[in-house]
Amino acid sequence: MKPFTLERTQILPITLETAWEFFSNPANLAKITPSGMDFRITSPPQSCVYAGQIITYSLRPLLRVVVNWTTEITHVERPNFFVDEQRFGPYRFWHHQHRFREVRGGVEIYDLVHYLLSHDQMAGLINRLFVAPRLRRIFDFRCKALQELFPNPDTQNVL
Repeated sequence: MKPFTLERTQILPITLETAWEFFSNPANLAKITPSGMDFRITSPPQSCVYAGQIITYSLRPLLRVVVNWTTEITHVERPNFFVDEQRFGPYRFWHHQHRFREVRGGVEIYDLVHYLLSHDQMAGLINRLFVAPRLRRIFDFRCKALQELFPNPDTQNVL
């Protein structure tokens, strides 16, 4: 079965180093995840991702059911990208690329997620009705949270 994909691009008015420092620190993921998901890192804290790192989480993505998730950081090229892959969790397959590049006005943040669901025969329907809309809402929240954390100085009200 062909994986489902989610792509997102956002430009933030920050430096490449600031982008790397924020996104490569696993603790910051809670700041850009909807609070209703009760996202918690359960592994010992680390200040920066590295290849081979295992990170464990718990969250409540739907109906207050706790889901445990284990990811491995498989690739790191500071300050340009890193990849996390699910080792155990709600997906049959999860591969998330985080890419950063300097552009006019700041840094482009590019996310590419490939994922597969457990139920092959119903995967298309389950994805279309539940999973894809939920992932879009999570990434929409993330976009807004990042805009608040890193506001564009050109759009700030000046008194």
